[in-house]
Amino acid sequence: MKTTLRWVAYLVVPLFLATSTAAIAQKAYAEKTRLSFSGGPDGGTFQYFSNGIATRVSKDRESLEISNMASAGSIENIRRVNAGESDFGVAYSGDTFLARSGKLPKDTRKYENVQAVAYLYGAPAHLIVLEGSGIDTVTDLVGKRIAVGGAGSGAAASAQRYFTALGLWDKMEVEFIGYSRAASALGDKLIDAMWVFSGFPNSSVIQAAATGKIKILSTYDSGKKTSLFKKYPFYTPVTIPAGTYIGVDYDVKTFQDSALWIVGKHVDPDIVYPCVKDIFSAEGLSYLVKVKSTARAMSIEGALTGVVIPVHEGAERFWKENGLVLTPEQLDR
Repeated sequence: MKTTLRWVAYLVVPLFLATSTAAIAQKAYAEKTRLSFSGGPDGGTFQYFSNGIATRVSKDRESLEISNMASAGSIENIRRVNAGESDFGVAYSGDTFLARSGKLPKDTRKYENVQAVAYLYGAPAHLIVLEGSGIDTVTDLVGKRIAVGGAGSGAAASAQRYFTALGLWDKMEVEFIGYSRAASALGDKLIDAMWVFSGFPNSSVIQAAATGKIKILSTYDSGKKTSLFKKYPFYTPVTIPAGTYIGVDYDVKTFQDSALWIVGKHVDPDIVYPCVKDIFSAEGLSYLVKVKSTARAMSIEGALTGVVIPVHEGAERFWKENGLVLTPEQLDR
């Protein structure tokens, strides 16, 4: 009888241990917090940042998993985050400001659930044409085919603001296609120009420069002659240095918006705080620079650059701990 009981124990105990281990694993899986990060189109800087941040903060945290999501870009990310369809995102400061104010084109809804985490980088306008195209100034685009980014993207929104201010928006053949497709189309001469609103160097502009000699037109002076910069004060002048792209051996005077890490108001501050702390550690910033060199613009000191909307409570806690003083606009939750 004792022998029989001993054999039963040999069979039952391992089975019990295996069942317990599976139960513990299942419980841990169920308790893991799963969030999403909405990035941008393939080849765009947004996607590098969203994927890099999501990967970094998920890597060493068993209780947190953040998945990266592709999107059309800034406007779509704002809408997703506001609706709770995504938890984090990347968006332009100008778009977030207008969205919260109910002033997006043909959209008077107020996206008040969108809050800021931090400044990521400056995103300058690139207006690219082929050498020998006969397009030497912005006004030469009348009647021409131009790709401005995917529908719902921040690039397309900025292009519409810019060209509308110049009175050109309805005088061009506008194509809503993403950066990579636009670069291929420009090389094949299916379009005459492409608009990229992204940190430099941008991979799609590099792609375009590799398939044919390009020119990048200056946009700032033309914009300054209009009410563009008075109406949209979040735009600032910037220069793309000579040599940034193959064959472009001159400085390009253009303008930029600030790309921001955004978050939904619904996200727990106790989740946001450690994410910000991780990314803005020396190791986190070094990691992002390896993902995309544009991340060199990130720092604790400059973390609130271009932020003109409320900052999330979890991020605010970290910035205050590091000596930053938030403006009334950044605190107005």
